[in-house]
Amino acid sequence: MVWAQQHLVTRGGVTYLLTVSLGVLLACGLGFWWLEPTTPTLADGMWLAFTTAATVGYGDVVPTTAASKIFSVFVVLLGFGVLTLVTAAIATKWVETEERLIEREIIHDMRHEMTLLRRELAALRNEVSRYVESHPPAAAPGSQGQAVGLDLQQPVKDE
Repeated sequence: MVWAQQHLVTRGGVTYLLTVSLGVLLACGLGFWWLEPTTPTLADGMWLAFTTAATVGYGDVVPTTAASKIFSVFVVLLGFGVLTLVTAAIATKWVETEERLIEREIIHDMRHEMTLLRRELAALRNEVSRYVESHPPAAAPGSQGQAVGLDLQQPVKDE
């Protein structure tokens, strides 16, 4: 059941949940139309189903028979579940949209920072190259006359 709820509150689940909600409303409206004598039309049955599921209860149409009163308890419980899932799916879609915008902004900032760092690294390499060219390395005291060289063409490796 948890997997089903997680699946329904994803971005693609909103349309599905709205369709299911309309189907549930239609089924409950048919139930009230069949069980309740004060609902002469399907529209009246659907109105009673909606006001019952949403726990609005305007009072213009109310269940009067024992069967329709018992059915209304079922409709209220079903309404809680369906309306909760629809609300969660809509909120999830909104939050995911906000998260995507924030992620894009972070990625943009990181790319800009990487560009700046690459430029700075290139400038530092050029500066070191110019320094090495103008100041050839001297042999260390006590060595065989070999200088330690730097390969400035190799990329810097993180350790």
